[in-house]
Amino acid sequence: MKTAAPFFQPDPPPRPPGGDLPKGPLTVLQKSDEVDEAVQRPLEWGLIRRLFGYTRPYAARRNWLIFLTLARSAQLAGLTWLFSTAIAGPVATGDRQTLWVAVIAYGALALVSEFMFHFRMRFAQELGERVVHRLRAELFESVQRQPMIFFHKTKLGRILGRMTSDVDALRSGIQDVFFVSIVQLGQMFGAAGVMLYTDPVMFLVVLGLAPVIWKVNRHFRVRLSRYSRATQESFSRVTATLAESVNGIRVTQGFVREETNSGLFRRLLNDHSRHNLNLARASATLNPILELNNQFFIAALLVLGGWRVFHGSMEIGELITFFFFANLFFHPITVLGNQYNQALVAMAGAERVFRLIDRKPEWTDAPDAAELPDPRAGISSSTLSSDLNRGRFAAAGLDLEFRGVTFSYEPGTPVLRDVSFRARPGQTVALVGHTGSGKSSIINLATKFYLPDSGEILIDGREIRHVTGRSLHRQLGIVTQQNFLFTGSVLENIRFARPGATEAEVRAALAALGCPDLPEQLPDGLATEVGERGGGLSLGQRQLVCFARAWLADPRLVILDEATSAIDSLTEARLQEALSRLLRGRTSLVVAHRLSTIRAADLILVLDRGVVVERGAHDELVARGGAYARLHSQFASGGAAHE
Repeated sequence: MKTAAPFFQPDPPPRPPGGDLPKGPLTVLQKSDEVDEAVQRPLEWGLIRRLFGYTRPYAARRNWLIFLTLARSAQLAGLTWLFSTAIAGPVATGDRQTLWVAVIAYGALALVSEFMFHFRMRFAQELGERVVHRLRAELFESVQRQPMIFFHKTKLGRILGRMTSDVDALRSGIQDVFFVSIVQLGQMFGAAGVMLYTDPVMFLVVLGLAPVIWKVNRHFRVRLSRYSRATQESFSRVTATLAESVNGIRVTQGFVREETNSGLFRRLLNDHSRHNLNLARASATLNPILELNNQFFIAALLVLGGWRVFHGSMEIGELITFFFFANLFFHPITVLGNQYNQALVAMAGAERVFRLIDRKPEWTDAPDAAELPDPRAGISSSTLSSDLNRGRFAAAGLDLEFRGVTFSYEPGTPVLRDVSFRARPGQTVALVGHTGSGKSSIINLATKFYLPDSGEILIDGREIRHVTGRSLHRQLGIVTQQNFLFTGSVLENIRFARPGATEAEVRAALAALGCPDLPEQLPDGLATEVGERGGGLSLGQRQLVCFARAWLADPRLVILDEATSAIDSLTEARLQEALSRLLRGRTSLVVAHRLSTIRAADLILVLDRGVVVERGAHDELVARGGAYARLHSQFASGGAAHE
């Protein structure tokens, strides 16, 4: 039996406002979504206050962490003081007894310090994880609230970037930047106090040298941050291209693109290597310069300190103590420079994360929107299951009417113009037309995934804006060309709309569809894992799972959008009777590419560039000799054997 050629083509995905559809393979060579976004943002008290507001539920642990952090900075100063005092005192004078006391005191303080350091690290990581957990949950909830237009405007990589790299930057800000900076600042102030007490003149020299080290460090840290960001972005392009190439390997080999794609991939690798080398060179320059500066400053202090000791202005013990605390003072400058850059990155991440969390949907249900009454509400689950298993459905179809509907994805570019029709309860309306004629757009509006620019859509006599989306969606059954399956078992995917359905009910639904042998075709039966996006099943098997899922939902409005496109002719023949039983008593909108699915419709709408150019039943439209008849003639000449 010859397989029929497609009769009518599906609509392409709506063009995202402000962007083009992908133009070819390895499109990740295009500029990254994030390149034009700020890598860093100045410190902003409002963002900092809001970010730390997420620690409020864990106030006790946060306060303990602050205490441990302050104690850590005091302990570091105390250890340095004990060490320098021991050298300047007992070691210099040969007092062994006092030296042993100093050693024991140093060891005891070190043990206490490391014990408390363990809890500081642990509490910081636990606090950071809990804040990140809450942020990601709020981000996910915000994304789930958005209407479909958001996902057409926003690229997937941008959403994933908020969930991953930006939230991780906030984690660093919470558990590292803030508390590490407290330790380093406490260490600096403690060292400054000891140096000022030991020798005010030498301390003024240290104060004059510190800004120089800070400016040198700051200059190179900015470059390091820029190169690091470029390295991350180039690596993202490498990984994205690798994933795209693996997923599209059949197309690549089918069109002999291996060498071309390898060349493009090598270009990406070269670009990533170049950024990595820039980062390595900047790091290799910064570290020696900072070390040279430190050595220079130590040499300057040694000259000045030696001169003061020779002239009796300073004791040798004081010079030793001063040098130890000078090192304790200078070391945090480099660390604080790095923490400051991380703080700026965290600020940029916080701005993007909170912008998405706070994002208001382009539209929501009207304030006076009411629940759509559900005739199935009073039916027991046992009765519903019994009726479904017998091929009978409990609920009546709903009444769907379009009145002068105009709609556009981009303002000023309508894809539907003044569309009007009515699908009475139990009727099937078929949507036909060439690619881009507006078929899928009608479905998007009927399911309230979008709202019309003008005109009205009535559901059981109620304007769709005044019907809650959730109550409408609970009464839908959708089977699309993409036949999307979630990671999990076949059983879990079939009972997606009715999680409480038993395995027996699922098998009965497959039997009612005329496919009772589907579990036997799978390696582990209904427990077979479908894999990512259903990759473990054939296209036809995926489609059968989607049909069973819709059957089990007992919908009042059935949407079939190219639902049989992935099914071979033999399987489709098996499904025709099941489809007729599925649609019986149900209102249905059908976009189909095979004549056998269309000719049984109560009403056929022929669309051309968003306008309904013909309407009527199959025989009536063929006899009329218009656009539908021409499309039918084209099909019949190329695929009559199928009929």
